[in-house]
Amino acid sequence: MIIDNEDSVTGVVLQAMAGGNNARLRDIAAAFVRHMHAFAREVRLTEAEFEAGIAMLNRIGQATNEVHNEGVLFSDAIGLSTLVCLMNNGANGNTETAAALLGPFWRMHSPVTPNGGSIVRSPTPGPALFADFEIVDTKGQPIAGVEVDVWHSSPVGLYENQDQSQAEMNLRGKFTTDAHGHFGFRSVKPAGYPVPTDGPTGDLLREQKRHPYRPAHVHFLCYKPGFKTLVTQVFVDQDKYLDSDVVFGVTRALIGDFKHHESGTPPAPDISAPWYTLAYRFVMEEGEATLPHPPIR
Repeated sequence: MIIDNEDSVTGVVLQAMAGGNNARLRDIAAAFVRHMHAFAREVRLTEAEFEAGIAMLNRIGQATNEVHNEGVLFSDAIGLSTLVCLMNNGANGNTETAAALLGPFWRMHSPVTPNGGSIVRSPTPGPALFADFEIVDTKGQPIAGVEVDVWHSSPVGLYENQDQSQAEMNLRGKFTTDAHGHFGFRSVKPAGYPVPTDGPTGDLLREQKRHPYRPAHVHFLCYKPGFKTLVTQVFVDQDKYLDSDVVFGVTRALIGDFKHHESGTPPAPDISAPWYTLAYRFVMEEGEATLPHPPIR
């Protein structure tokens, strides 16, 4: 395996890697090497650029901690996360609700909350949101007993783990669908927000003259044995960043109808106008139920 010249490098590396027992790993590693070597040849990568790239990878790892996953964020910002998500879920929404990014802020063990209950766990000023959902199978039949994790940002665009003024697990909850496949909750209308820009992902966005904003949305993770776990988001219609989401996560079917109410009888006696209501139907397909690895604790 002596290298003769630059043209011989790729073949030698592929030969050296061909002896592993894991066939899928062999395929992935070989494709990775071929594409990375082809990339270096296409752009005629300089040594200085190579060193800068390695330094960026190192910074991504160094910027990742228990409350922030820079690796996920970087993958989101280059569209890789969305591409992998859409390739592996729901045939672009034809067989189930379109999947969307898990994102870097999901946490396990959200507080179990009764249907219709509030996920506001500390004072969170903003217009009230009353949400009602239905989960059905691909034949339109309701699915009872689905565990649904819900989480979203505050009206100032911060998740509770980013904001010391919010209580632990504020704007997070775990619900279970009833016999009719329904669940619902009370919250406050979320706001769009900028992704963190103090790491290498932020450097990339600034260099590309891109804004760092996500449109307002609510996250859902729907889990029940016998059904493929559904991870998705519902976006606030009319948000100004719908068509320029920094992580390319908006699909048309996931734009919700957040109805604005200025008059009439509020859904609860302790609120006043304006308030919002949201109704949405999720479709889950049969398959293996698995839980993702939480990106933060």
